[in-house]
Amino acid sequence: MRPLHSLSQSSFTALYRASVNHCLAIKSGTTASIYTANNIISGYAKCGEIRIASKMFGETSQRDAVSWNTMIAGFVNLGNFETALEFLKSMKRYGFAVDGYSFGSILKGVACVGYVEVGQQVHSMMVKMGYEGNVFAGSALLDMYAKCERVEDAFEVFKSINIRNSVTWNALISGYAQVGDRGTAFWLLDCMELEGVEIDDGTFAPLLTLLDDPDLHKLTTQVHAKIVKHGLASDTTVCNAIITAYSECGSIEDAERVFDGAIETRDLVTWNSMLAAYLVNNQEEEAFQLFLEMQVLGFEPDIYTYTSVISAAFEGSHQGQGKSLHGLVIKRGLEFLVPISNSLIAMYLKSHSKSMDEALNIFESLENKDHVSWNSILTGFSQSGLSEDALKFFENMRSQYVVIDHYAFSAVLRSCSDLATLQLGQQVHVLVLKSGFEPNGFVASSLIFMYSKCGVIEDARKSFDATPKDSSIAWNSLIFGYAQHGRGKIALDLFFLMKDRRVKLDHITFVAVLTACSHIGLVEEGWSFLKSMESDYGIPPRMEHYACMIDLLGRAGRLDEAKALIEAMPFEPDAMVWKTLLGACRTCGDIELASQVASHLLELEPEEHCTYVLLSSMFGHLRRWNEKASIKRLMKERGVKKVPGWSWIEVKNEVRSFNAEDRSHPNCEEIYLRLGELMEEIRRLDYVANSEFLQNNLLSDTLSGAIPGIVQLVGLSSFQSPLYGWQRLAERMTVNLRREKGDISQEAADIFWAF
Repeated sequence: MRPLHSLSQSSFTALYRASVNHCLAIKSGTTASIYTANNIISGYAKCGEIRIASKMFGETSQRDAVSWNTMIAGFVNLGNFETALEFLKSMKRYGFAVDGYSFGSILKGVACVGYVEVGQQVHSMMVKMGYEGNVFAGSALLDMYAKCERVEDAFEVFKSINIRNSVTWNALISGYAQVGDRGTAFWLLDCMELEGVEIDDGTFAPLLTLLDDPDLHKLTTQVHAKIVKHGLASDTTVCNAIITAYSECGSIEDAERVFDGAIETRDLVTWNSMLAAYLVNNQEEEAFQLFLEMQVLGFEPDIYTYTSVISAAFEGSHQGQGKSLHGLVIKRGLEFLVPISNSLIAMYLKSHSKSMDEALNIFESLENKDHVSWNSILTGFSQSGLSEDALKFFENMRSQYVVIDHYAFSAVLRSCSDLATLQLGQQVHVLVLKSGFEPNGFVASSLIFMYSKCGVIEDARKSFDATPKDSSIAWNSLIFGYAQHGRGKIALDLFFLMKDRRVKLDHITFVAVLTACSHIGLVEEGWSFLKSMESDYGIPPRMEHYACMIDLLGRAGRLDEAKALIEAMPFEPDAMVWKTLLGACRTCGDIELASQVASHLLELEPEEHCTYVLLSSMFGHLRRWNEKASIKRLMKERGVKKVPGWSWIEVKNEVRSFNAEDRSHPNCEEIYLRLGELMEEIRRLDYVANSEFLQNNLLSDTLSGAIPGIVQLVGLSSFQSPLYGWQRLAERMTVNLRREKGDISQEAADIFWAF
């Protein structure tokens, strides 16, 4: 096996040889020879010492085309395309003829930076000078168009080359592979074999990248057989590509067989490929074991290795390994490498504990942050429910002139959705339009979601109409939007339209559809969708699908069927499923089943206050005071406290928040005065039918005593926001109401709008 540091050793050896040759030339007085000078310049350029090569080039009085070509190639290989292009212009200016090698080198640089317009200008020069049919320059031109995803132009160049070699064929195959045209790429392989052109590792490596689906496993094995037939199975590049192809096809066993058979030829990329294969197939334990084994055998992990293995360390059972990896990164002095730090940030943000503080510490310690670093923290704030922090962070990103991409827009729009800040969301929408990201599927989905959450379903539909409809992302968001607005029939019509247009459905599509069925009470249709998911669409139902179906059955009062469905699930129900059933028990008033469900929830989430509060409320409603007291006592023993409800309302582009136990708002007295009037109106309309329940919960007949009873019914903070909005509406201000977070109540909003 080749040691990891062999590459640096070979670079040092090349530099040493170039220096020795230079010293001998000086000693023998032959540096003035063009042949000798070119060899020395080439030696320095090939080992990356372009500065010394440039100095030698400048000191050489007699130069030829080889001298210029060597410098152009040296700058291109170091990624300095602009300087290489200046050398090409100077070469022409000094009267040296540009040849096939000049074109080949400069086109390689064009391909690396993607400047297709410059490539077209070079192409016109080649045609003018008669080099289009040159195999070296023509192959480089073809490769440039292929890497710039201009495969039609690449194919035209291919046809114009008189003598095609394997490099020419491989460049064209690679181009079609890059754009995902599997059919044409494999057709070219067949043509290549028919013409008797030698097939090598450069032929198979791009083809194997196209084999990335379980349905292509048989084709992958056929390609593997062809590789063995051509004697390329031991080639490291091909071996690595086969491992990746098998893992993408879901056959980890075949990937392991290839890896185990490559003991003599494994390099670091081979180990990284196998590591990635385990992670793609959710085999984290094997990945961690491989990570340790490769180091025992003398392979030092690189950036890709660390970023891959860190990405697997966010699950609850692996969080210990994540912190150990963080320590290892610090020990080896790699914490300032941006990709590794970004992986650590993502790991902490994805962990169950949502370690936002640790992620922020890593972010702030980075001297050179890239857009991934900024986006990770922004997304972390948004997904952790810290929406106001997310908006402030987004503002900071703009002030720091960070490039705002579709990930950043998606995250900040989600935060606007969570806070229901319509006007701010509209301002972000304007930024999206200016930046040209509206056609992006993720941004369009976020816009649809934001407008839906803010209650403007018409604008959500406009955003949907403005985006390409070739993926399920935007469709799913709009179906969700219509479902949550109680317009389930339109949501289902969208689903069937989605099918008619052959848009690929995914598991989120069925969550949206089942949600729509739940909101309009289509029980039988919901059953039909759930049962047909795997048989008709190849999508196995997940936990969230069962939760939606249980919600649908619960809303219809069919608790026995909901309970039976949970018992028939192919996996253990999680807290989300039990909470859904508990909510259904509350709606139907089934206290016995609610007690059973609550016992499961208290085992899974003993610190979650909602279960205690809901059960206590149900016992109180049934006047089972002993059971209610025991629940409160259990909360006290376990240190569980009820989280006060919050509500938000946007008034004149300013978000006001209200807490159920807070009287600090400057309009507090006016709000509570209105609340008293509202109480009188409720009594007058006989809104509360169970007056006995109110009497048991009211402390007195006064306003201050009436408030706790109302809190139990609908939540105090649910009243505060609409009351404040009501007052501001009288002043003709723009108002946007959001339901409270915590003990959520829609009744308060319904009462508000009734006025």
